[in-house]
Amino acid sequence: MTEFWLISVPLDKASSQSLEKLKRAAAKAGLGSSFRFHIPELKVGTLDVLLSVADDLCKLDSYTEGVMKKTSQCMTEVMEPKSVAEVNNKLLENALANGVDLAAYVTKFQWDRAKYPTALALKTLTEVINKQVAQVETELKSRCAAYNSVKASLQAFEHKSEGSLQTRILTGIVKKEDLVLNSEYLTTLLVVVPRSGEKLWVNTYESMSEFVVPRSSRKLLEEEDDGIFTVTLFKKAVSEFKANASKHKFTVREFNLEEAERQKQEMGRLRKDKKEQYGTFVRWLKVNFSEVFVAWIHIKALRIFAESVLRYGLPVSFQALLLQPEKKHVKQLREVLSSLFTHLDPTDASSKSDVGLDQEVMGFNTGQQDYYSYICYSISINLLDTS
Repeated sequence: MTEFWLISVPLDKASSQSLEKLKRAAAKAGLGSSFRFHIPELKVGTLDVLLSVADDLCKLDSYTEGVMKKTSQCMTEVMEPKSVAEVNNKLLENALANGVDLAAYVTKFQWDRAKYPTALALKTLTEVINKQVAQVETELKSRCAAYNSVKASLQAFEHKSEGSLQTRILTGIVKKEDLVLNSEYLTTLLVVVPRSGEKLWVNTYESMSEFVVPRSSRKLLEEEDDGIFTVTLFKKAVSEFKANASKHKFTVREFNLEEAERQKQEMGRLRKDKKEQYGTFVRWLKVNFSEVFVAWIHIKALRIFAESVLRYGLPVSFQALLLQPEKKHVKQLREVLSSLFTHLDPTDASSKSDVGLDQEVMGFNTGQQDYYSYICYSISINLLDTS
């Protein structure tokens, strides 16, 4: 599992010193790694709008993460991996952000001004990302449904081509030259004979009707339990032959050459269609997974910016840091953070100061899962996490 903590503290002397202590302590004790996380100057707007945007970003964060995971899940399902290890390998190879692995993108994050111009208001940026992600989700559903429809149709044919000779379709087993066709009087039947009864079949099939063509039976296929044989007889004797065959546990299979040819062509068409859709769909998934992941990290940046203004006040003055905790030292790193930034807790009377926003706003928590004296958002890029 790869998890990052995106934290924010005020850009004042005490917090800056604490931040440096944090970096040194984390590096010295092996608690985790730290990375600079640059957030550009963004338009703040009015306090009411900022509060509204912060709430919208909280919802958009969860929504975008959900679409991202649906896209990666669809990617693995389409590639049809045969093991968990193969799922991992395929995700590492294909689930990229702007052409690099996800951890590299997060740790070297640069704001994309072309996609998300900083001249736009926070509310507008939020709406732009929301529209972008919604479009991906809509197209994902459509493309996934189309691909799964072809896949399901092909699997249905393939399923019918499996199983015992008693039930499966005979396309590919019976050829045109195996049958008597276009005869006014004669026809060919296909009979499933248990392997244990093969000798009985050879000795008795000619006597099941006086209108059976002598020595006309030929084995087309033999499997573990059964074999399938042809027999030629007069059309008027078919009912009599079927009744006598049934007495010996021989099964006469219905077969239509035209239908078999149609099924063969349909299977060929479906295989070709699936192959063509596969390539197109995988390329679309890779491109749009990247788009959604990039959007998601920009949302995290917007959330850090919005809550930093709400928590620390105006003028905008904060610094963001990305931490990658070591799995074994998560609790210890939290304790170090808590001890270094206790003074930032707005509920602590000793830390009250005039920062330009009243206490009600300072105490506003824009959707953090857990409350800390510092601002912190988790970024989990474990795409296999199904919890």
